[in-house]
Formats: sequence, structure tokens, C-alpha cells
Amino acid sequence: MKRLFALNRWLGWLTLSLLAAALWLVFTAPLDYQQGNSVRILYMHVPSAKMALFVYIALTVFSAWHLWKKSETADILAEASAPVGAAFALVTLVSGSIWGKPMWGTWWAWDARLTSMLVLLILYMGIIALRNGIDDPIKGGRATAILAIFGAIDLPIIHFSVSWWRTLHQPPSFGQASTGSTITGPLLPPLVWMSVAFIFLGTYLVILKAREIRGRRILENLETERTSHA
Repeated sequence: MKRLFALNRWLGWLTLSLLAAALWLVFTAPLDYQQGNSVRILYMHVPSAKMALFVYIALTVFSAWHLWKKSETADILAEASAPVGAAFALVTLVSGSIWGKPMWGTWWAWDARLTSMLVLLILYMGIIALRNGIDDPIKGGRATAILAIFGAIDLPIIHFSVSWWRTLHQPPSFGQASTGSTITGPLLPPLVWMSVAFIFLGTYLVILKAREIRGRRILENLETERTSHA
């Protein structure tokens, strides 16, 4: 994990460079003939939604790894993933509401995609609250790992909701051009660049949070040892 922490500084500079390039493309891209300037919101909304799902997948993997191997590294990464994923889910819901007001005429609708994404945010917050509510870190790690694994059932519901049900939400932005839902032409590069930048941003934030958690645990262990020998 020390090597991972050492590389994170360079990952931060790379992330910053990718975000700068992506933002330049976003603000120089042409307007959509239907959405106008509102299309620029999607350049943040879509990558945030993807990262909310990707981070939860990583959280599930780390949780299973922790339960199987009793790995502290996996537990630290799982704990670090939860707030990062929650942030992406929140950005997804807020940006979607901002986009939805001029496009749909409402800030919120109990649509299958929106509702399942809200459930994902609640899951993230529940995982954070459960870990903070258990004093024993070992029991807290196991409890949150179990909750995270069971909560993963929401991921396919989010992904396939626009296909399984008739929803207000538009079909996927990345797909087949024949569906009429795919962003194409000069509007596509900003979305691709921003999606890549968000992948690096999510990775950077998880590692940064993991470093803080590891340092906090070391200090807590030292404090426990000092108290026990006092």
C-alpha cells in the first residue's frame, strides 16, 4: 500500500491535467440542437453516474476480499470507497435534477433510474453510518462488508432500469447509434475525456482517503498501546 500512496501524487497531477483538458473540450463543444447549453451538464452527470456504479463495484470486491482473507488493506480500501462513491452518487442526483428541470419540467420524478440511484446513495450513507456506529473496528468492517455485498443487487437494477421499464430517463449515452440515444459527433469527445478524467479522479480520491484512514488507525493503535501500558 505504501507504493500506492507514493504513486498517488503523480496520479493527482495526471488527474488534474485530464480534468483541465476535458473541461476545455466541454466549454468549446457546440450546443445540442435540442438541449442547447443544458447539454454541458451531461458531461458531468454521465461520468458521475458511471463512477458511482464503478466505485460500488470496487467496494463490493474489497468487502468480499476482506471477508475472505481478513485483509486490513481490503478493509481500508472498502472504508475509503464509501464516501467517494457517495459523493459521485450525490453529484449524479443533483446534476440530473438541474438538467431535468428545463428538459422535463420538474426537478425530480420517481423514475426507475432516478429512484434506484437514490437507493444507491442511501446504501453508501448506510454503510458509512454503520461503520461509524460500531466501536469495534473488526466487527464494523465485517458488518459493512456484508451490507455492501447485499446492496450490490441495486447495481444491475440501475444499469438495466431504462431497458426493463418504460422510464422518463433517456436510454444510455454510450450505446448504439441506431437507438438515437447515443451522444455522437463533436459532442462525444468531451464526454469520453470527462469519463476518463473521472475514472482517474475516483481512483485518486479513494487512495487519498485510504491514506488518511490508515494513518488514523495507526494513531488509534498507538494510543491504545499507550493507554494499556500507562
